[in-house]
Amino acid sequence: MKSLILGCGNRERGEGEIGLDMQPPCDVIWDLNNHPLPFEDREFDEIHAYHILEHLSTQGNWQFFFAEWNEYYRILKDGGLFVGIVPTWNGKWAFGDPGHCRVIPLNMMIFLDQDEYVKQVGVTSLTDYRMWYYGNFKLISFTDLPEATLRFVLQKREIKVF
Repeated sequence: MKSLILGCGNRERGEGEIGLDMQPPCDVIWDLNNHPLPFEDREFDEIHAYHILEHLSTQGNWQFFFAEWNEYYRILKDGGLFVGIVPTWNGKWAFGDPGHCRVIPLNMMIFLDQDEYVKQVGVTSLTDYRMWYYGNFKLISFTDLPEATLRFVLQKREIKVF
């Protein structure tokens, strides 16, 4: 199994784990604000992003948000998992850390699931981003942790043609 650790910092990595960060000692030195990511299509079984997504781009930059998730979709194998931890929108660290540029609340995950567009566009006020977003992730679990953090797991799904 091959895993990508985004924002690895000084975290020790195990067998099959590749660390990516803006500075050493990671395996790949890269700014996650730059796309495309320096990996092959369907290279990873899992992507782990612990306290890094809130440091990227800016709140409301939907173009970056969907470009970012298109890249994660591209480099994950079919059925692969994206495991993330972010501060909750109302936690003291959401914008308390000067390096935090955005929050990723749980309800934002709905925009990563193509089935939700099919169910909701034209029925609810869900904005249709399918012209810019080709990925498809299903939220398979989430937990609000006591220290005001949200842990979530998304699974890469095939795109259904309707």
